[in-house]
Amino acid sequence: MSEQIIQIENVSPLDLFGAGDKHLEHIKTLFPKLKIIARGNLLKVIGESETLDFFITRFELVMLHLERFGTISEKIIDQLMIGENDDNNTNVLTDKEVLVHGNRGLQVKAITANQKKMVSGIADNDMVFAIGPAGTGKTYTAVALAVRALKNKEVRRIVLTRPAVEAGENLGFLPGDMKEKLDPYMQPLYDALRDMLPTQKLLGYLEDSTIEIAPLAFMRGRTLDHAFVILDEAQNATRSQLKMFLTRMGKSSKFIITGDITQIDLPYKQPSGLIQALEILQEVKGIEFIMLDEKDVVRHKLVTRIIKAYAQNDTAYVWKPKSTLNTSEPANENL
Repeated sequence: MSEQIIQIENVSPLDLFGAGDKHLEHIKTLFPKLKIIARGNLLKVIGESETLDFFITRFELVMLHLERFGTISEKIIDQLMIGENDDNNTNVLTDKEVLVHGNRGLQVKAITANQKKMVSGIADNDMVFAIGPAGTGKTYTAVALAVRALKNKEVRRIVLTRPAVEAGENLGFLPGDMKEKLDPYMQPLYDALRDMLPTQKLLGYLEDSTIEIAPLAFMRGRTLDHAFVILDEAQNATRSQLKMFLTRMGKSSKFIITGDITQIDLPYKQPSGLIQALEILQEVKGIEFIMLDEKDVVRHKLVTRIIKAYAQNDTAYVWKPKSTLNTSEPANENL
């Protein structure tokens, strides 16, 4: 008889073993010749060497599935623990259309043509600009891509940022500590993360800065290595702010910049850095620009009609050719 200790890492033992050890008890029925004992994040397994080795190999697949997709079921356990061939096991572990398996069985996918371009764009490039109106899923898709990269260990951390332009990037007059001041402006990013990660895992990532959510002003002076970085609401960044952000890119990092050039909240006559970036960077190799429109809207059908109505009536922020675009900005370019 042999004995092996398996350490449960990167997944919650509660999620792995199930409520009331439901999944663990099911696994025991699949291997009646083994003695399986769970204590905290350790699993002791006793039995004949050949059966024990087979069990460990298959149990690691179960843990990998839970780590990648955030959920597990008895059907999946059966396929992974006693599947007849490795091809079937691989099919269980991969679903090319699903970006993230989120909470409560949520499957996050790129639905529209331009959302799918975001997926292929970030695979082929290190930087992607996703520009489009509200409701087109650009931020949600970007966060899903970041979470997927983190789960697949393609990056070590996620950095999410947006300009706190509503507070003028000067939050001192607001009550509370810095987190309390910033949270209202970062709420859309928190909402997306809550859909895609278990609560305790998300809290742990925020606690140890594996996931960082911060205003754009806090990016100055940093180098972001091995990170998946998202700048949301980039239309509210000035030329100097956007230049500062884009030059934070470090080794083995991916950047997605999202924005809506029809909803600029900068002070009057203050040009948007995003509009200028569309003109300045469009020929730079390694950067892809994806323009989303009303066909990509995934909210209520009225949102599509509202966007079309405003587009027909409002031409204030139409992207113009370089010859007619004012790229001047009396701003501090110091980085």
